[in-house]
Amino acid sequence: MMREKIDQLLSEVEELKAKSEQEIEEIRVGLLGKKGKITQLFDDFREVLPEQKRELGQVLNKLKTAAAQKIEELKSVLDENPETKESAYDLTKPGNFFEFGSRHPISITRNEILSIFTKLGYAIADGPEIEDDWHVFGALNFPPEHPARDMQDTFFVTTGDNPILLRTHTSSVQVRTMEKVQPPIRVVCPGRVFRNEAISARAHCIFHQVEGLYIDKNVSFADLKQAVLLFAREMFGENAQIRLRPSYFPFTEPSAEVDVSCNICKGKGCNVCKGTGWLEIMGCGMVDPNVLEASGIDSKEYSGFAFGMGVERIAMLKWQVKDLRHYFENDIRFLREFKTEV
Repeated sequence: MMREKIDQLLSEVEELKAKSEQEIEEIRVGLLGKKGKITQLFDDFREVLPEQKRELGQVLNKLKTAAAQKIEELKSVLDENPETKESAYDLTKPGNFFEFGSRHPISITRNEILSIFTKLGYAIADGPEIEDDWHVFGALNFPPEHPARDMQDTFFVTTGDNPILLRTHTSSVQVRTMEKVQPPIRVVCPGRVFRNEAISARAHCIFHQVEGLYIDKNVSFADLKQAVLLFAREMFGENAQIRLRPSYFPFTEPSAEVDVSCNICKGKGCNVCKGTGWLEIMGCGMVDPNVLEASGIDSKEYSGFAFGMGVERIAMLKWQVKDLRHYFENDIRFLREFKTEV
């Protein structure tokens, strides 16, 4: 009776097939598990008559070995032919949705500004955020008593004859460029700057700038105006107009503030432009001869212009975001508004 069960089970083992790892595991448990068929036969073997133990013991061990070999064979066949596996996944279901991120609006605006000026032949220059007084103020014609040197505006790291501070503008990169490179010079200087100001909707102690510098022979104010106009039309549309208002900066003479026609109301007047039809976007001017001489450039042979804009300011005009604090809070709800931008 027991011999018949062994022979029948041996025949079944030889015919076993499986299409998945799960099926192989079910076969193993069904044969060799604690309650498996072969395990049960070994339990019954204890009741066999002594004269039958030798013969039945041999065929029972043969069955156990055959079962173990068959299981290993099924595993190897499954590994060698993965296409025969039954997928553990329903391939008809839609795939998992991954929400892609995007660049920060400040990065988007910065990259667009740089793209415009690189097309005009400007190289990109970079410099340290922790600077000395000479590169931030002294070389840029700031007199010792200038208000910008006051502790209320600048974050000082050390004091002394040439104190270390957090740069208040990226003009320091222009100075370093003029010290190292002989004209002609045509660069834009993007970067983060710091000023000791109260944080509000329209001001922050950290912000970003892009400043530009062009030095060559016979550079005129007309060249400056043309460069600013080309930028405005690339950034705000081909119908954008600019106006220049007289201003003052220690490192340029003459100096001007640049306004662009409001791209919201098309110059008719609205709450964004406060009814004027114009929006301020940057400061600019011809490089002061003292600045050229301080960096070792002959002001009698060379002239140049410089300009600078706040990236947050341009971003505010581009997307009509009126609170600067949104750019620094990293609120995911705000950043998702720019997920289509690249």
